[in-house]
Amino acid sequence: MTQTQTLNTYADLLAAIDAGESGRAIHDPATGELVGHAPEHTVDDLHRAVDTAVEKQRDWAKLTDAERCEYLNRAADAVEAAGEALAELVSREQGKPLNGPGARFEAGACATWLRVTCSHDLSEETVVDDGETRAVVNYRPIGVVGAIGPWNWPMMITVWQIAPALRMGNAVVVKPSEYTPLSVLGLVEVLNTVLPEGVLQVVVGGGDVGAALSTNEQVGKIMFTGSTATGRKIAESSAASVKRLTLELGGNDAGIVLEDADPREIAENLFWGAFINTGQTCAALKRLYVHDSIYDAVCEELTKLAEQMPMGVGMDEQNVLGPLQNQMQFDIVDRLVKEAKASGAKVLLGGDPDYDAPGYFFPTTLIADIDADNPLVVEEQFGPALPIVRYTDVEEAIAQANKLNVGLGASVWSADLERAREVAARIEAGTVWINSHGGVDPRVPFGGIKQSGYGVEFGVAGLKGLGVPQVING
Repeated sequence: MTQTQTLNTYADLLAAIDAGESGRAIHDPATGELVGHAPEHTVDDLHRAVDTAVEKQRDWAKLTDAERCEYLNRAADAVEAAGEALAELVSREQGKPLNGPGARFEAGACATWLRVTCSHDLSEETVVDDGETRAVVNYRPIGVVGAIGPWNWPMMITVWQIAPALRMGNAVVVKPSEYTPLSVLGLVEVLNTVLPEGVLQVVVGGGDVGAALSTNEQVGKIMFTGSTATGRKIAESSAASVKRLTLELGGNDAGIVLEDADPREIAENLFWGAFINTGQTCAALKRLYVHDSIYDAVCEELTKLAEQMPMGVGMDEQNVLGPLQNQMQFDIVDRLVKEAKASGAKVLLGGDPDYDAPGYFFPTTLIADIDADNPLVVEEQFGPALPIVRYTDVEEAIAQANKLNVGLGASVWSADLERAREVAARIEAGTVWINSHGGVDPRVPFGGIKQSGYGVEFGVAGLKGLGVPQVING
């Protein structure tokens, strides 16, 4: 792609990335219709891309921070100009609706993250200057960063990885999920209408390509968002070359509703905390603990709201919920809901998909009166099925929230902010929201604890993770 070309229509964007009959067919998870063909790169292609990145990174790193930020702000302009085309592509490929916190939101977030990443101050830090000793810290580029992304927010999370990496003077090789390669290919095409050739590349392939990226000795850092199981494999395979890692892995976020919360006031935020992107979000609310005194009222208000939210094909403007992205994820949600129903839990809404209908649609599902150890509670469902657990003592709720081996996000819901903050401080999670859930901000560090990963993204802390600290002492 030359820097004089623009990709502002869906047809032009798809034509630029479609590999034709030689590629792998990608289908709309809502309709089964063909979206396009993704190229199928090899391990050799990956290694060639890394070789190119090594070469091109040198000149990119020689630019000043201001010059690199100018490129990234122009790239944000290009993303905004192509926003509708990118939104249509991710809607058709991933399934999310255009509206609500969906495809248009995702395309807009890409531009926002590029701009805000360039707004952070990363000036030289003077750590000692006492007249005898002077020590300053600056952050230098790592070199080549490998960015391995997921299928749930394919474009947005890719930008979370590449924006700070590029600002810090690194070159980036992106490996998207096999389920959603087209939207990432489209995003990279748009960005590369602005960026210097070779500093940002994308290689599409299966697990062998991802493994080659994590073992290539010229790659200095891997950024990965995905499952804990895959994160473990990346940590193991990257150990030989002692790569730096940022791993944002699986979560099973808990929400605790205290007895003083207003069920009607919190219902909408509860809903979107759980069901954004049809529940396919790492930091979505996946298990809800509600005090016995307001349990029935919370269930009632949440059910009334949830049954009004239209689910359907992403390209239909009225829908705000879409299908699950793939058969594998549909089967996981279906199994967990069936087990919950078999245990005697109460289905407030949904629970019965139409197996004969096209697409991977699972209805918005609320499950009440469920045991705290039910698989739907303790396993990450990553879909539109929320278990609601009753509790009587906040100590019990905190213990339940903390008992799992993951800790990405959590939330506390209360009219008393001070009390909510006290409870929040006792929850084992990288981020605890109060009276909301899952909202991320490019200015605020975000990352998990326990087996939800390590390292943080966003803000100055995230930028520092894409550089190598150098101390000059003297």
